[in-house]
Amino acid sequence: MTNPSLSGVEHKVVVGIAEMAVSNNHNVTLTTYSLGSCLGIAIYDPVVKAGGLLHVMLPDSTIDPVKAAKQPAMFVDSGVPALFRATYQLRADKHRMIISVAGGAQILDGGAFFNIGSRNYDALVKLLGEHNLHIQAEQVGGLVNRTMHLNLATGEVRLRTSGQTQDSILCKISTTT
Repeated sequence: MTNPSLSGVEHKVVVGIAEMAVSNNHNVTLTTYSLGSCLGIAIYDPVVKAGGLLHVMLPDSTIDPVKAAKQPAMFVDSGVPALFRATYQLRADKHRMIISVAGGAQILDGGAFFNIGSRNYDALVKLLGEHNLHIQAEQVGGLVNRTMHLNLATGEVRLRTSGQTQDSILCKISTTT
């Protein structure tokens, strides 16, 4: 018995904490849940309709180089380059990338002692700046968890913030011809 064709059926790929996924399959939506102090970083090349989603936990891999070698997506400084390299394998170009970011909240740190969320965001902005890249859309900080979705057919990035019943659009790609 052959598998039925799944053409046109949307598939959700879940990106876990300290993981990433890339694709150029237009039937795929990449999703990551529970972005508290972690960052969700979505990149998308609208020309080749390829992109990726990364869920990073910490800013700097030098705190655990062994862990970073095994799981680069755990850290901003090792995960972001890995994400871009993986999309280049799908013919994406860094200068066409649309970058969207969510998360970086102050969760479980009421006294703002560790500031992991803001440290993650600062590390990301610094790293992108070193490569002359900029964030086009963001929703960071605050005291809420977020869920992030990247639709690979359209490049649209949607968010759901804790307490909301519907997604909001973080980034919508212009489809003018």
